[in-house]
Amino acid sequence: MNHIRKFNCLSFIGFILLILNCWLLTPINPALADISSTNVYEQRAKHSSDGIGKYYIGREIAKVMGHTGAGWLERPSRELEEQPSKIVSALNLKPDDVVADIGAGSGYMSFRIAPLLSQGKVLAVDIQPEMLDIIEFFKQEKHITNIEPVLATLKNPNLPAASIDLALMVDAYHEFEYPQEVMQGIVKALKPRGRVVLVEYRGENPLIMIKRLHKMTQKQVRKEMQAVGLVWRETKNLLPQQHLMVFEKATQS
Repeated sequence: MNHIRKFNCLSFIGFILLILNCWLLTPINPALADISSTNVYEQRAKHSSDGIGKYYIGREIAKVMGHTGAGWLERPSRELEEQPSKIVSALNLKPDDVVADIGAGSGYMSFRIAPLLSQGKVLAVDIQPEMLDIIEFFKQEKHITNIEPVLATLKNPNLPAASIDLALMVDAYHEFEYPQEVMQGIVKALKPRGRVVLVEYRGENPLIMIKRLHKMTQKQVRKEMQAVGLVWRETKNLLPQQHLMVFEKATQS
């Protein structure tokens, strides 16, 4: 789990061709959402060039990284820079857990979690079909069968009610165009006492060389999770640059 799997030459070429094919044949969808449909968001004409001009609880939402950035997600230096193997260890997974990897991208985290779920599975959720195609490519290459790609929408993670033990979001939540609606869908999908784990670059630290809108403070994350009824349990500062924050679905009295 602590080492980085390297592609052989043919697999790497196939991976690159898949990304290029997606880029050439499928344009990035323009904004599909009607931002006036809810009053929990604010649209501002003046905003950061890294954001979409839409604000939620005082935070501007960052632009989404397109599927052409999949190579960056799979970069060999990622383990050294971010130590994602520590994220996997910190999740304390059980063999029969069902884990939703929300904003799964190329499946970087999904493929590190799946081997631990001998009786469970990973639901790799993303809004970009191109990313799910990449996950299918890796599934065949790695012969892993307990990862199920799930195509979400901007507002809906498309997960059945009470179906997951854990929802994991690694450097993804800050890009959700409809964070409240997506999180409400995730909360419904959690089993009783189900957990949500968010990993975000620490917005409190100006020395972390990540664009401002792609970082979040612990205070902001807690406000946004509280807005959908999640209860903060702990923050683990075991990563070089990121918070690992654990929330739980509140029990109904």
